[in-house]
Amino acid sequence: MKSKITDVFFDLDHTLWDFDKNSALTFDIIFKKNNIVLDTERFSKIYQPINLKYWKLYRDEKVSKSNLRYGRLKEAFDALNMVVEDHVINQLAIDYIDYLTTYNHVFDGTIEILDYLKPKYKLHIITNGFKEVQQTKLDKSNIAHYFETVTSSEAVGVKKPNPKVFNHALSLANIRKENAIMIGDNYEADILGALNIGLDAICFNYHNVVLENEIKAVKHLLDLKKYL
Repeated sequence: MKSKITDVFFDLDHTLWDFDKNSALTFDIIFKKNNIVLDTERFSKIYQPINLKYWKLYRDEKVSKSNLRYGRLKEAFDALNMVVEDHVINQLAIDYIDYLTTYNHVFDGTIEILDYLKPKYKLHIITNGFKEVQQTKLDKSNIAHYFETVTSSEAVGVKKPNPKVFNHALSLANIRKENAIMIGDNYEADILGALNIGLDAICFNYHNVVLENEIKAVKHLLDLKKYL
């Protein structure tokens, strides 16, 4: 594989940028700001699977951006039997995006693997995250300089796993799919999305999802050295 690969594409959230950790710290800030008395750890355990569910709906074009931002909070509060007024939820949704890049923890091994890969390959980002915050995440976590191109699904008009996102990213990088590989955590959006257009892929399976045997996977980012 190493001989033909010239370009490596990474997902951002849940792959390099530690979304769950940064998100929980953000809720600490915005709950205090909006006088919500709630243990953040307890909230996060409820919120995280709900958030993933809404992102899947968003990928599938079943909810809008505003529906996602409101719905994931509303459903989490409902699951906790908390009555929070709509205007407060809407303010929390705004504050969440505004404060999300206050913290910018990356996964263990992120800087080391990017330092290892950068001299050997051209590196790129393909993300389904909101365009207005993704570049800020890259900048504030001090990893933006590693990447030649950043493809936001929002800019393309469709989301991973739609082939248009991957084809747009390949075109932007001026590279053939045979000479590139995709690395991401989400089996449907990142891995199947890439494989379906003939782009090789490695799953960052830190969450230990059961994968088909033929899927290449690592549980730590530094394990990518086995493949690249």
